[in-house]
Amino acid sequence: MIEDLRPLAVVTGASSGIGYELARLAAGDGYDLIIAADAMSIAEAQVGLEQLGTRVEALQVDLSTTDGVDKLLALIGDRPVDALMANAGRGLGHAFLDQDWDEARFVVDTNVTGTIYLLHKLGRAMRERDRGKILITGSIAGLMPGAFQAVYNGTKAFLDSFSFALRNELKDTNVTVSCLMPGPTDTEFFERADMLDTKVGADPKKADPADVAKIGYRAMLKGEGDVVAGFKNKLQAAVAAVTPQSVLAEQHRKMAEPGSGA
Repeated sequence: MIEDLRPLAVVTGASSGIGYELARLAAGDGYDLIIAADAMSIAEAQVGLEQLGTRVEALQVDLSTTDGVDKLLALIGDRPVDALMANAGRGLGHAFLDQDWDEARFVVDTNVTGTIYLLHKLGRAMRERDRGKILITGSIAGLMPGAFQAVYNGTKAFLDSFSFALRNELKDTNVTVSCLMPGPTDTEFFERADMLDTKVGADPKKADPADVAKIGYRAMLKGEGDVVAGFKNKLQAAVAAVTPQSVLAEQHRKMAEPGSGA
């Protein structure tokens, strides 16, 4: 059947925000979708995406665990994945030594461990077929020491670096790896990270997740290595490259310290 020839896209963290918008773009391009997130609202996302006329399978699952990723892999089965958009991520505000350890570990396991485990499994299958596109949601936060957001920024620094390394390893194949590096975006991120009282959390001029997703999605289709979403963020990324780490940490403190948004 013609329907069986439709390409398949897997999108994690697709219950809302950038992930949901990435899924919408893929649906508009004729992809069937498998979407996953740890939020119950993934079911609502499925309904919204199905209205675009595509087939959608949704899974509410904890992608910070090996078991959770295995459940997603079981749902995918032997079907070839044409596009993987690894967008699942968590943030956490406050000083590192004041954070609950289990919450800090959850950020690491979601952003790093679960993400690269999924990439290891699906990336191998793409390499065997010599076909596929991977988009990893990193962040410009990975370019600077994240005072009062140290664990989150550290995980994004890992993902930014990892994406370039994996891209290089696959340069002689037809599998591409792109890294989307957004700045502050108008999603549920800051509420979940308990950062609504910070300067960055209270900023009313955050980027539209639909615009950010479009930039990242286009970069993935073109096979570009990385893309920073937004002129202001591009400028910030350029400045970060030539600014001492101690200065960047102090600048980040002014944005992310609890109470700085008052």
